[in-house]
Amino acid sequence: MELIKKVGIISLVIFISGLFVFATTYDAKNEIVKEGVSDYFPVKPDFAGEETPLKISDVKERLDRELLVNINLHATTILAIKRANRAFPVIEPILKKNGIPDDFKYLAVIESGLVNVVSPAGARGVWQFMPDTAKERGMEVNENVDQRYDLEKSTEAACRYFLSAKAKFGSWTLAAASYNGGMTGVNKQIDIQKVSNYYDLLLTEETSRYVFRILALKEIMKNPVKYEFNILPGDLYEILPTKKIEIDSSITDLAAFAKGQGINYKILKIHNPWLRETKLINDTGKKYLIEIPLKGY
Repeated sequence: MELIKKVGIISLVIFISGLFVFATTYDAKNEIVKEGVSDYFPVKPDFAGEETPLKISDVKERLDRELLVNINLHATTILAIKRANRAFPVIEPILKKNGIPDDFKYLAVIESGLVNVVSPAGARGVWQFMPDTAKERGMEVNENVDQRYDLEKSTEAACRYFLSAKAKFGSWTLAAASYNGGMTGVNKQIDIQKVSNYYDLLLTEETSRYVFRILALKEIMKNPVKYEFNILPGDLYEILPTKKIEIDSSITDLAAFAKGQGINYKILKIHNPWLRETKLINDTGKKYLIEIPLKGY
């Protein structure tokens, strides 16, 4: 009986000690919360070198919202990180060549997830151009050829927009916001509200969230491990080597053309989504570059 009592006392001591250790560990883990500091929140976020004023309470809360949303959109964010490995090497040098800050590549991420999507309003491609805007920015858009689906051409067109918007507003942040709200719409609100800083403006719900979504994806994609997106290098979508063939005449049968290049119609269209039909009509002798993969098919 005495032995049983001793065992019982020892067990109770161990149990109480365990609770103490658990409580101490729990406190240690939550110490950062007690101090009112979040370990996932960026200290000095900026867009294109322009400060995000976290001292303004609604600014901090709006960024917090987009961080939390995108941290928890696991599949969507993982896909963006994987696709960026292939898309960013195309986008980055074009931005640099045109004097556009590198941060604008994250605008493409929030617009399309870096794939050629079609919006309900009819915007298309990675940069989500509407037909008339695309034509204004120098792209060919018709039933046969739609350069909104050409990542290089559409990135060049996006750069022309950003430069024009920056010249108008004097701010890269407002230039980015106007990509969503339109130059006329943003400028109207600047006149009405008599302020010229994006973070001071009251805009539509979508445009108010727009730059914060960019900031959130920038933060997460630059620091994926910090946000528990542990993606191995081999899981990223690889850049496939290609060659480019210049064409200055019509191609009556793209499937036959593809076979002549050692690939099939599907692979041809994957690498040249701007070709919208089963043929290429070119009666003017215009020069087009068709991309042919060298492996990975």
